[in-house]
Amino acid sequence: MHQIRPPAVAGTFYPGRSQTLSHDVLTMLAAAKPEGATPPKALIVPHAGYIYSGATAAQAYARLAGVRHTIRRVVLLGPVHRVAVRGLALPGADFFATPLGDIEIDQDAVAAIDLLPQVVVSPAAHAQEHSLEVQLPFLQLALDAFKLLPLAVGDATPSEVAQVLDVLWGGDETLIVVSSDLSHFLPYAAARVVDSETVQGILQMQTKLNHQQACGATPVNGLLLAARQHHLQPQLLGLCNSGDTAGDKGRVVGYAALAFTPGENHAR
Repeated sequence: MHQIRPPAVAGTFYPGRSQTLSHDVLTMLAAAKPEGATPPKALIVPHAGYIYSGATAAQAYARLAGVRHTIRRVVLLGPVHRVAVRGLALPGADFFATPLGDIEIDQDAVAAIDLLPQVVVSPAAHAQEHSLEVQLPFLQLALDAFKLLPLAVGDATPSEVAQVLDVLWGGDETLIVVSSDLSHFLPYAAARVVDSETVQGILQMQTKLNHQQACGATPVNGLLLAARQHHLQPQLLGLCNSGDTAGDKGRVVGYAALAFTPGENHAR
């Protein structure tokens, strides 16, 4: 019997009907219209409800248009919001389901990191977690056939995250996606200042982000460490907050989309 992790936030964070979901995501991707940019090796994308952060996430996923046939594995990391876990948690599942269909878990990738001490298996950490799930419909519509390696990241060091990424780095067939929002519940003007400083830190590849700056600080710091080692260059694609999209300006959540591409003298 296959173990399938069913969608937990379909119908709340994003549309639960496949036709509506497909229409909404394709519309956001079309609106993002990236100019002929180098295809990314890694992305940082937000994970709020689509009415809040979907357009920002689409700015990153639209960059995959030229490599949609090439990417065969997506390594997806996001912070745990509901269940505490030490290390990086695999789901113990064979498939992740969304209204658009099932995505196969990459069992070769699971086996490759299985013996690392910071890698654990926790179906509970994944069961209700939205940070990974909201990325899946974008991936399903931005890419052709791919397998998924989903990791719910709890208490871990940047070097523990970077070690896992290094094992899974691969070549052009592997995309790394880190899911993170920025500041939470600051007034609009204050959030703009804080989030701008956070983004500058990411662009300078500083691996000291804290969880007030970004809820996904742990996987982001790990990605930045790995990106430095692999000579990737970061680029900001979009920055806004919920006060710009569908929310009240009194308490906002910040969102950024960033792409990491190989440096001029380095292959992936």
